[in-house]
Amino acid sequence: MRAFVLFVVSACGLSAQNATRPGRFHVEHPTLLNLGFEWAIDGDANRNAVVEVRFRKAGETAWRPALPLLRIGGERVYRTRESMTYTVPEGFAGSILNLEAASRYECEFSLSDPDGVTGQARQTVTVSTRAEPKPYAGGRVLHVYPPDHEGPRKEPAFTGLKQAYYGLGTGDWTSVRMKKAQPGDTILVHAGLYRSERTNYVDPLSAPFTGSWSLSLKGTAEKPITIKSAGDGEAIFDGAGNHKLFDVMASEHHIFEGLTFRNTEIALFAGDKDVMGAVALTVRNCRFEDVGVGIWTENAGSRDFLISDNLFLGREDRMRLIGWNQAGMRTAGIYPSHQLRSFFAIKVYGPGHVIAHNAVAYFHDGICISTYGPPDADPERRASSIDIYGNDIHLSNDDFIESDGGTHNIRVFENRGVNAAHNGYSAQPMFGGPVYFFRNLLYHTPAGGAFKFNAKPSGILAYHNTLIGEQTATDPYSNAHFRNNLFLGRDTPNRGVMTWANSTANHSSDYNGYRPNRNVRDQYAWLAPAPGKTVYEPGAADWRNFATLAEFQRGSGQEAHGIEVDYDVFENLAPPDPARRHHVYHSMDLNFRLKPNGKAVDAGVVLPTINDGFSGKAPDLGALESGQKEPHYGPRWIGWKPFYR
Repeated sequence: MRAFVLFVVSACGLSAQNATRPGRFHVEHPTLLNLGFEWAIDGDANRNAVVEVRFRKAGETAWRPALPLLRIGGERVYRTRESMTYTVPEGFAGSILNLEAASRYECEFSLSDPDGVTGQARQTVTVSTRAEPKPYAGGRVLHVYPPDHEGPRKEPAFTGLKQAYYGLGTGDWTSVRMKKAQPGDTILVHAGLYRSERTNYVDPLSAPFTGSWSLSLKGTAEKPITIKSAGDGEAIFDGAGNHKLFDVMASEHHIFEGLTFRNTEIALFAGDKDVMGAVALTVRNCRFEDVGVGIWTENAGSRDFLISDNLFLGREDRMRLIGWNQAGMRTAGIYPSHQLRSFFAIKVYGPGHVIAHNAVAYFHDGICISTYGPPDADPERRASSIDIYGNDIHLSNDDFIESDGGTHNIRVFENRGVNAAHNGYSAQPMFGGPVYFFRNLLYHTPAGGAFKFNAKPSGILAYHNTLIGEQTATDPYSNAHFRNNLFLGRDTPNRGVMTWANSTANHSSDYNGYRPNRNVRDQYAWLAPAPGKTVYEPGAADWRNFATLAEFQRGSGQEAHGIEVDYDVFENLAPPDPARRHHVYHSMDLNFRLKPNGKAVDAGVVLPTINDGFSGKAPDLGALESGQKEPHYGPRWIGWKPFYR
């Protein structure tokens, strides 16, 4: 009898652990096109709970399905060298994708668990996507001219930006600030060169010693402070080689538009970790050239940036792809010493940022989230709900896009990257996720691979990417899921086409296409622990290798619908030459469109909000659906190709 009682008690305890108890439901900062959500839970020890999602636009009656939220929790994210460790809290997280800007949506989330749900199992919220900030139509218009301007001036007129922004003052008097710009003001910067003589105590541009301008005023969402080109020619802010051109980390609701920033180490500094960060910074239609860093914030309080339609030109070598460690270049005598000239074009931290349709070239890294470290418990102070899309990245000496340091709902989509010395799209690490990588193009990453998943990242969703390069792995990751991708090998010697490095049993891979490398025995490498086990520091015995996809399918239980393909799935695309590691390719020469009757057409699976509106019997593999218009990569205001031979 006692044994029966013990069994009943144990069974009840196990059932209680497996049942799900919903907790706090959090709506993240909306972006222009996407909405992100988090739902904390307790229980569900067997991880069989699910959250189904549906939504509808305000005024519509029909509901549309979205991707389910990703089950997260318990995964370890760590890197011993920096003493960094983090365990992902139990819950769900995910996004409703590809919405319309400035629109209201009703969103419904239904939690179910075969073992039972204790508490509120359904959440319904109405959330609006953001609108692009615009200058306030009813504010003052202030006119700024360079010191050497000759001819008529529109009133009220000022010499240099600082006079219009803070009021007149030079030397010691620059800090008096008695006539500050007001919320809603528009400052029109007229054509000319704005370059401070920083050793001139009474220089009219008023940036003594540093040559830097600090802008710290507060606009509002309805009445931002706008600093934009007057439209009568190029307005150039030149740092004359200084460290920092603009410091805007104390500002709120500022718009920079149509300006040129050049000849400085940091063009716009928007936040220092543990100090202060800018709020709602918009940088649009601007040109950055000869800079070490374009736009940079490391502060968790920075939020809701819009960085769009800009051109960033760094200082790295334009004629050859070198790489940050110059592998093979020292011995060849081509590039004998390490000289990092430009670090990154854009780096952000904090929630709600949008980085869209920028053209980036000749930097170490293109676009980054700050690696930062484990996230704050406060959801308002971590890298979540960030969109990086429509960007055109050419020649990075490390990676194209780094989502490193992201927490939840990082969306990296519809970007094009050509020539990265090391890796294409990075999560090093991801603190729970999901990070969505979808519909991205990649070509020529000779030293690394398509994705870089290092520092034990967790929560990775890779959908519909076209990746001309092998997928390598040097570090295990967890909770990663691959669908509808094309991985095409370049015949790189001694390298297989695909490596899965799963540190836990929560993973999946199906409906992907692979082009194996010729003259390589082991094409598919597989690390996948048994249920309930983890392998964060695997040994050689933990890996399994397979020569063909059929062998991999039988040995792993994955890729039941996966296929092997070749370059004839494209209209006209050849792989980069593995022997020309430092060669520079150009996007205008590359055709990623699928051949209408190729094997990749109709070979995918339906993913709501990712491939709605597909043509044919099923979605195609890769980033571009056959017969449909390609996305626009890079600035929408540039009619010419910014990266040319």
